[in-house]
Order: sequence, then structure tokens, then C-alpha cells
Amino acid sequence: MMRLAGSLVLVALVVATCLPSAYAQDLKLEVRSADTVKSVLERQVGKRVGVVLTTGQELSGVVSGVGDKVVHLAELSGREFFDAVVSLEHIRAVVVRVRGC
Repeated sequence: MMRLAGSLVLVALVVATCLPSAYAQDLKLEVRSADTVKSVLERQVGKRVGVVLTTGQELSGVVSGVGDKVVHLAELSGREFFDAVVSLEHIRAVVVRVRGC
């Protein structure tokens, strides 16, 4: 009986963890013909994204703001107490979560 209760608690935690993230993000990525890295990031303000740099490194965080030449990523994954400012010209790809758990 204890094993069943423990399993139910684990399932409830997984479901509770997945639901807020699924609703927090738009579950659709729209790409327009005139898009640039900057315009895609501007539509992601307030959302968590990954950016793949020209060096191959990936940073994930919440898009806080997008300027003419840089993007501000807050709440970096694995570095929650840090933010980053990344040059738009050094971003090779933008990774956006479009499906829930």
C-alpha cells in the first residue's frame, strides 16, 4: 500500500511539474518570411528559449529584452543567479519549446 501511495505522489509531482510549463509557453512557433534572429527573439520576450552560438555553445534563459545588437537572457538554466547579454550576430539558432512534457 505504501508503494502505491509513493507511486501516486511521484505521478502527481510529474504532472504538476509539466502542466505549468506547458501553459507558460506558446505552444506554436511562427516563422515569417522576413524573420531575423532579432524578430524571432522579440516575439519570445518573457519566454524561455535556448540560443545556439556560432561557437556551438547553447545558453537557455528567459528573453528579458532585445536591442538592436544584443539580447538579454535572464534566469540562465544551470546558472539561476546569472543573466547574459548575447550579441545577435553570434547567434546561429533560437530553440523554442513548443510541446509540453
